[in-house]
Amino acid sequence: MVSRSLRMTACALAATMAVSGMSITAFASSSGSTLPSGGVGLSLVNNATALENIVGTEKKEVRVSANTAKAKPVAVVKELTEEDMFRNLVIAQVNNYVNVRSLPSEEGEIVGKLYDDSVGTLLDEENGWYQIKSGNVTGYVKGEFCVTGDDAVELAKKVGTRFATVTTTTLHVRTEPSLDAPILGLVPIEDELVVLDETEGWAQVDVEEGIGWVSTDYVELHTEFVEAESKQEEEARLAREAEERRKNREAAAKSVQAQQAAAPAGDAPAPVVVAGENSSEMGVAVAEYALQFKGNPYVYGGTSLTNGADCSGFVMSVYANFGVELPHSSAADRTQGYGVEGGLENAQPGDLICYSGHVALYIGDGQIVHASTKKTGIIVSRADYKKILAIRRIF
Repeated sequence: MVSRSLRMTACALAATMAVSGMSITAFASSSGSTLPSGGVGLSLVNNATALENIVGTEKKEVRVSANTAKAKPVAVVKELTEEDMFRNLVIAQVNNYVNVRSLPSEEGEIVGKLYDDSVGTLLDEENGWYQIKSGNVTGYVKGEFCVTGDDAVELAKKVGTRFATVTTTTLHVRTEPSLDAPILGLVPIEDELVVLDETEGWAQVDVEEGIGWVSTDYVELHTEFVEAESKQEEEARLAREAEERRKNREAAAKSVQAQQAAAPAGDAPAPVVVAGENSSEMGVAVAEYALQFKGNPYVYGGTSLTNGADCSGFVMSVYANFGVELPHSSAADRTQGYGVEGGLENAQPGDLICYSGHVALYIGDGQIVHASTKKTGIIVSRADYKKILAIRRIF
């Protein structure tokens, strides 16, 4: 019971405030601790204000002059910043999870679970219990297992992940925060990059080519958290994932059988995939097939395993050989299959390893194969060469 994906407007924080320049949404992320594999990502969206800046509108008065028949007070509007929002978060600080109950009492029915570092929106406080809304779960958590207010402000910056979602067809990542700076790399629309720093009009991001800068005119900035999942949502998610795995296994078995049957005598056999429940053996076949293309070129937007592919094009085309359809998007790959908890020690060959603006295939022994950059092409690297956002299993 960890996470799921959806986009919706969150109104609780803004119920008594006039908001200028910022919206609050929960949007699809399904990423893990890596961002967690299930659950809802609460996204605080603000394209202009960094986390550290609290911006307000000063109170203004209208003075009555001799020529003024009637003076009307000017409405005072405070711009709601991310730090204002963070103060209204309730963040779980437990070894595993804290129960969300229907009543502010241990006698209340358990309606969901709020996992460690997951967040909810504070609605009320009663006798040491916080009433929260987290995803589609509304209920009470024991205050002793959570933080809110000023304590939540600093903690939110640590447990949340700041993203820049690309809103233009091809985004230029530059070496410095200037339009005159050299281009470090290119990123397609709707990809998501981890934000490391912000300055006026620019965000520092992590891309495969290194650390660079993007203009905030062409991205949407948001901070992503993980929220609670109800028992019903968990059951629906697990059933959906199980069905997707079943279909992917069947598709892989049929695809490989067809390839083997069509192969002329004497040709190298297609990779063997074992039909059934053994996702490890199927993943090994995917990894071994992918390794055949090591040394081939990287081409931005490409999907050819021989003539050139980018990172998601490479992963997509490898899995296409096994009858599985994946999107041509590293951000969308974070929602495919099901999440692998516990980090690399639980990863299996064939798993998708998702990074900031990048995706790779795990091949075992702590290594990945991926279409890295134009300079390197398709290579093998250590899987922990940069921060992992999610690990997703297809079979």
